[in-house]
Amino acid sequence: MPITPQEFHREVGMMTDLRRHAVGVERLPTDLAGIVRVVQGLLLHEHWAPAYGFEVPAERRSEVSIRAAARMLDVVFELDPAPLDRARPVERRMLGNCRDFTTLTCALLKRAGIAARARCGFGAYFRPGSFEDHWVCEYWHPDDRRWILADAQLDALQRDSLKLQFDALDVPREQFWVAGQAWQRCRSGEYDPQRFGIFEMRGSWFVNGNVFRDLAALNRVELLPWDVWGLLERAFDSYGADELALVDRMAALSQAGDAEFDQVRSLYASDARIRVPNVITSLTPGREPERVELPGY
Repeated sequence: MPITPQEFHREVGMMTDLRRHAVGVERLPTDLAGIVRVVQGLLLHEHWAPAYGFEVPAERRSEVSIRAAARMLDVVFELDPAPLDRARPVERRMLGNCRDFTTLTCALLKRAGIAARARCGFGAYFRPGSFEDHWVCEYWHPDDRRWILADAQLDALQRDSLKLQFDALDVPREQFWVAGQAWQRCRSGEYDPQRFGIFEMRGSWFVNGNVFRDLAALNRVELLPWDVWGLLERAFDSYGADELALVDRMAALSQAGDAEFDQVRSLYASDARIRVPNVITSLTPGREPERVELPGY
């Protein structure tokens, strides 16, 4: 019997396997709201830290380079050995970003038997007129028979600061664009690519990178925002017609829903320009590029 998208995304990948923390997570909530509440008590977004009254020490910035959820929990316990359902003071939360909130949430949802996957794209709710680089969790709601976007990063402080007018655990599709949607809108000329990115890093090259990361996440490989591999190791302005057509195909499949699930998997598995290898290049901000061997290979 072919595997369904829901069955596939209930299974863990290399970044979402929490089996060695089975004892630590066994008493955690199994509903989305409860899981998100736990995650928000364990992690602190590095760029939001000042809003909580915490200045990030230079020696702790390496925490944002952690990939696997199990390693995140290692660091959480190193900072504070309390049970995981006990929210830490902000200075004793692991430093991360939206990708980390998303990956840990997906890992805990899978542990609860809920199909969940990370989505890489752009949020429309951070700066007016801008689409900011962002990751959210997408989980399957069996009663509604639909995939729902949930932004695990947005706690009460952030929701108030951003003046959100929607439920962060059911993000409207017009408020979060998966990367493929942004790529298509920019390719058609409907939107200026400079509206998409983060800080001074904007443009079609940035959107292109997120298309690759989103397709990898749809195949249960959730990489860091600055990880590159395959075609991403090439300068975007060197892409020819064939490469652009490949990104067009990836963008279309990433939005096609469950009907194209098999195509999402087969394209990823069959094309070395897309598939994540066991060794990638990390372009961590503020550091020299480095080759990194991924866990799980």
